[in-house]
Amino acid sequence: MMKRACWITGVIFLASGMAAFLAGCLPAATPLPPLPTETPGPPTATPTATIVWFPPTATFTPLPPITPGITPTLDLSPAYGSLIFSDDFLKPELWTLGRSGPGSAALGVSELSLVVSQPRGYLLSLRQETALSDFYLEITASPSICRGADEYGLLVRLASLQDFLRFGLNCRGEVRLDRLNGGEASSPFPPEISGAVPPGAPSTSRLGVWALGKELRFYANGQYLFTVSDPVLQVGGLGVYARASGDDTMTVNFSDLDVYEATR
Repeated sequence: MMKRACWITGVIFLASGMAAFLAGCLPAATPLPPLPTETPGPPTATPTATIVWFPPTATFTPLPPITPGITPTLDLSPAYGSLIFSDDFLKPELWTLGRSGPGSAALGVSELSLVVSQPRGYLLSLRQETALSDFYLEITASPSICRGADEYGLLVRLASLQDFLRFGLNCRGEVRLDRLNGGEASSPFPPEISGAVPPGAPSTSRLGVWALGKELRFYANGQYLFTVSDPVLQVGGLGVYARASGDDTMTVNFSDLDVYEATR
């Protein structure tokens, strides 16, 4: 046991001596040069767009004083004069009546009834011997069976069954204007929801059309709806119509037709 301890001590001594010998023989370590110190330069500006909130002016110009006033409102209410005629729908000879494929047109008690019984049927009735150029008219339309896009209204400036303007309301509460010229249909005013038109049925609306020269204005229940210009159809007859949008029957009654002279 004593011999083993002496051997370990000798080894340690030998290792220590070797380390000392190597330390004495190797050249001294040369210290590394110091790292260069970075001197911060001026920050590089990033170009950004400049918002000019108030563009400079050469000289100060004072704003004019604000004077309160009232902006005039364009008056689009219908202007009209003397009554040309009224129709209480008591004379059957004044309207095209009877039964046909789409349905029937008949006079009731002071009203004209259109009943469309054919699916997606279209029915009209024309007033006989009526030619109007400049006029303002009103008529009451009362749908009693009506759904969705079922439509009813007026034919004005009717030159033939291929040439007229068709002013319509539907049971969604929309208004529209179609034009037939040589049988070709267009929509000067496509369907648009109007708060002036009650949706559904039963309901009642007072329709109005003001026509003077090529200008026509359209009304429902005393409210202005829109204006169109038509330089072609400036004189013609008058009628009413109904159109079913689906397979169900549609019924509408017309009453109290009044026609006046149109003025500015």
